[in-house]
Amino acid sequence: MSRGLRNCNPGNIRLSGVRYKGEVRPSRDPEFRQFETMAWGYRAIFVLLDTYRLRHGLRTIAEMIARWAPPSENRTQSYIRAVCERTGIGPAEPIDTRSAATMIPLAAAISRVENGRDAEMRDVEQGWALFVG
Repeated sequence: MSRGLRNCNPGNIRLSGVRYKGEVRPSRDPEFRQFETMAWGYRAIFVLLDTYRLRHGLRTIAEMIARWAPPSENRTQSYIRAVCERTGIGPAEPIDTRSAATMIPLAAAISRVENGRDAEMRDVEQGWALFVG
């Protein structure tokens, strides 16, 4: 099982000073967050991408993934290409981080890249409900 799935952190969000609802504290993983359920982990993806838009002015998949998975640690262009192929959204197309129709497939695509297997859509949808609720 991948680290992200083991930690209920499908986006492999690293530890930082930010706290998320549903987070296990302290994390038993020395580098990555752990969440109580996969739904809480998906909620964190939605929160973080929305923060990228609101605080950092990142509006496209290319901009968001470049921050999410920087070239110093990842094959960022391959990551962007994989997410765009799975979502049908162009890399430079502005996205609405408050749209379920956009964000649920986007989070599922990120999870696929991070964990090497398709997301359980029920978990992604539950994470969206936690985000908007």
